[in-house]
Amino acid sequence: MQRQEAQKRIAQLNSDLRRHNYLYYVKAEPEISDLEFDILLKELEQLESSFPDLIDPDSPTQHVGSDTTGDFITEKHQRPMLSLGNTYNADDLKEFDARIKKALEIETVTYSCELKIDGLAISLQYENGYLTKAITRGDGIQGDVVTENVKTLRNLPKKLSGNGPNQFEIRGEIFMHRKGFEKLNSERAAAGLPLYANPRNVASGSLKIKDSKEVAKRPLDILLYHYYGADIIFPSHSQGLNEARQWGLPVPDTSQVCKGIDAVIDFLKIWELKRHDLSFDTDGVVVKVDSITQQEELGFTAKMPRWAIAYKFPTETAKTQLLGITYQVGRTGAITPVAELEPVLLLGTTVKRASLHNSNEMQRLDVRVGDQVYVEKGGEIIPKITGVVLESRNPNTPVQPFIERCPECDTALVRNEGEAQHYCPNTRLCPPQVIGKLEHFIGRKAMDIQSVGSELCETLYRSEMVKNVADFYDLQEADILQLERMGEKSARNIIDGIRESKNQPFERVLFALGIRYVGETVAKKLASAFQDIESLSKAGLDELVAVDEIGDRIAESVIRFFENSENQYLITRLVNHGLNFKAAKREAKGIELEGKIIVISGVFEIHSRDELKALVEAHGGKIGSSVSAKTTFLLAGSGIGPSKLSKAETLGVPLLSETEFLSLIGS
Repeated sequence: MQRQEAQKRIAQLNSDLRRHNYLYYVKAEPEISDLEFDILLKELEQLESSFPDLIDPDSPTQHVGSDTTGDFITEKHQRPMLSLGNTYNADDLKEFDARIKKALEIETVTYSCELKIDGLAISLQYENGYLTKAITRGDGIQGDVVTENVKTLRNLPKKLSGNGPNQFEIRGEIFMHRKGFEKLNSERAAAGLPLYANPRNVASGSLKIKDSKEVAKRPLDILLYHYYGADIIFPSHSQGLNEARQWGLPVPDTSQVCKGIDAVIDFLKIWELKRHDLSFDTDGVVVKVDSITQQEELGFTAKMPRWAIAYKFPTETAKTQLLGITYQVGRTGAITPVAELEPVLLLGTTVKRASLHNSNEMQRLDVRVGDQVYVEKGGEIIPKITGVVLESRNPNTPVQPFIERCPECDTALVRNEGEAQHYCPNTRLCPPQVIGKLEHFIGRKAMDIQSVGSELCETLYRSEMVKNVADFYDLQEADILQLERMGEKSARNIIDGIRESKNQPFERVLFALGIRYVGETVAKKLASAFQDIESLSKAGLDELVAVDEIGDRIAESVIRFFENSENQYLITRLVNHGLNFKAAKREAKGIELEGKIIVISGVFEIHSRDELKALVEAHGGKIGSSVSAKTTFLLAGSGIGPSKLSKAETLGVPLLSETEFLSLIGS
């Protein structure tokens, strides 16, 4: 692939994957399966590997998706809640096992295997025997605090029955049994309300309801799968869970410790059949290295632990009729065709809709309204049409054309050369796109207006109070009180939250503007390099690409943004409202690790590995994954990996203990 073609494809994949992350984690309305998402992500990883200078720091390959909504207080996790790598066959599992054995320099690895429940990940904190906090996965670094909602779960003890540690964290999955889901849908049908798509979506959405009394009405359940303790650290993952079960915590009894990868594969074969007998949905098995010391040695990538992987079960197919095709507009303007189906039972849930992705896919399938079609749940999450029963087609059935105008604003659609997706170019007035910009602006990593959530953004837009981000700052308490079911206290909190957002630093405001390709990291670099919005707006291509990690694509996008007269007027309004468009004065660091590469290995007493990594980066250093001639020093704890130690000795790389390192940085 030529560079220019790769640049376009990388941009398209970045946009599509961010949208799918948003739909899955925030909206709980995914449009594609896990498998399809993984295929797109793998394509992006391969392109970024071939063209590393085109990597967007905000790329989905560099970060995990987020389930935060802006409707709850967010809090940082004690340890990151990262995602897992996925595999769909035994050969990939064997490759995973080979990597683990090579890294640990052992012949056989003992694994803990547990069913992957299809729900919402949650982190629980217990202190002195009582549940004190529950935080959603969020973006892996911090999540929504939903403690009161989680306390409504009937099978979760708010007080432990055994003698557990004084303080610990345990993670699990909140989900809904199929019978509970069916009963809920029966009640909605009787009330004339639209039916829910599947148990996972309901579980995720239920936990984000603000009124815990309403959450209590939902038939939610929880199972726990990972223990982290500060007071007591067990030698193995499985032992920690066994002990947690003795304290009265709901730990599944379907897990198994397997010695060697062949035993793991046998476990998978058993549950591929037995899973249909369960009362809840499971889409695979999570395979984890059982030894905690070995987990520490293997460590993490930026997105996932190296010591765990998720195996996904094969898909299931059903046949039904295509009743019609509707079209959805994403926040980037991308148009997605959706198949409306005669309801059909698939993997325990009723399927009524399936994604058709784009016009290329519609043409490839030659799918037509009235056809009998095959529907498959790839990755067991989102259904898709995999084929048409041509022999049952009426010969007079017309070809289904792709729409030419936006279903939301009636603007003529465009399709860029070499791209599969159609787009609505009306970025300023097309409702889903404008609402998407508002949601981005108020987001946690942007202006962090916690009193304003996605639902309120849409309400304010539909009521014509807020048509662009600058309109937020024109709002008065009296305006908010006009909204339905809005009390004085809520209105005051909204206005206070908007006013407080004016204190956000320049880099956050820059990120909130939503300039294409300018993610959180790029915004920080641009704010640091140019110091104020005026200097940045006047910067030319050469000045922009001279900034670390800023390539031609990002530079051209920034220039186009500031050349647009509407954007210029928007910034003028935001400046007049008092938003921060000038960087704070730089503070000198005590100790510089600038340009130094540090590798961390082993188990530490004072700080966790993640805390040590944060300290390295806070002092300007970089984290290396393996020891090389470029490594400045090896930060060594107990149980250090023998291969890292040997290589450090061979290359003459110095070893620093935890206390020596802390002394070095003056901590």
